[in-house]
Amino acid sequence: VLPFPSQVVYNRVGKCGSRTVVLLLRILSEKHGFNLVTSDIHNKTRLTKNEQMELIKNISTAEQPYLFTRHVHFLNFSRFGGDQPVYINIIRDPVNRFLSNYFFRRFGDWRGEQNHMIRTPNMKQEERYLDINVCILENYPECSNPRLFYIIPYFCGQHPRCREPGEWALERAKLNVNENFLLVGILEELEDVLLLLERFLPHYFKDVLSIYKNPEHRKLGNLTVTVKKTVPSPEAIQILYQRMKYEYEFYYYVKEQFHLLKRKFGLKSHIRKPSPRPEFFIPSPLETEEPINDEEEDDEKWLEDIYKR
Repeated sequence: VLPFPSQVVYNRVGKCGSRTVVLLLRILSEKHGFNLVTSDIHNKTRLTKNEQMELIKNISTAEQPYLFTRHVHFLNFSRFGGDQPVYINIIRDPVNRFLSNYFFRRFGDWRGEQNHMIRTPNMKQEERYLDINVCILENYPECSNPRLFYIIPYFCGQHPRCREPGEWALERAKLNVNENFLLVGILEELEDVLLLLERFLPHYFKDVLSIYKNPEHRKLGNLTVTVKKTVPSPEAIQILYQRMKYEYEFYYYVKEQFHLLKRKFGLKSHIRKPSPRPEFFIPSPLETEEPINDEEEDDEKWLEDIYKR
């Protein structure tokens, strides 16, 4: 029997499917009897040292087993004398994430009680209806660095340099993925992410895929789709891609690690070289393919080593 991790943190990245996953976690927490600890703070990802200490103390004293989730950059529990929890997360293609956030801030989703006027009541009309191409091509702050440097800090951490686009933050984020995260999946292959979570953390995620595939749950999930999204021009997309070069290097690194993990556990992946530009808005199949045989390493031993970190 594998050790049971009683402390799990999902420091969810904005606009990377986290609302879908949180919906699932609410169902799973009732079904399996773990303590789902959520936060109402959605716009404070960077914390002072005192705020880090306070949050870590509050999380660590929650009733176990718990799964804590919040939009917050990586917290190093051991730095403050706490037990390091098991971290999980999901990311997606950086430009698609940015575009989803751009239109969500302006127009919300299909859930009437959380529409755009409630979320951004002080946004001026000219800003709300600002053409995405104008924002990118004319270098508005919202469409430029450091605003575009968004995913990496969730894995790099709370150090001030984690907010600066560059190699230092990128390498530190990769290191944390390797040393502190049980799983970082990619949204484009969400069903496989859920399959692996069910395998690695059955006390939390058992039956997650069947719940996710349930038509009633799919109806709920559809309400969280951002509305009024439009596709920028190829020129604008290319500019975004160049501005987000570190984000893409990290995304491709995580994607490669995720595919290696899938292969280890018998899930096929067609690994292709990164294209010179990302493949925007091309839907990828979420269905799991037929397993393949791979006996390079004892799967359970690998998982046990992860839990003992």
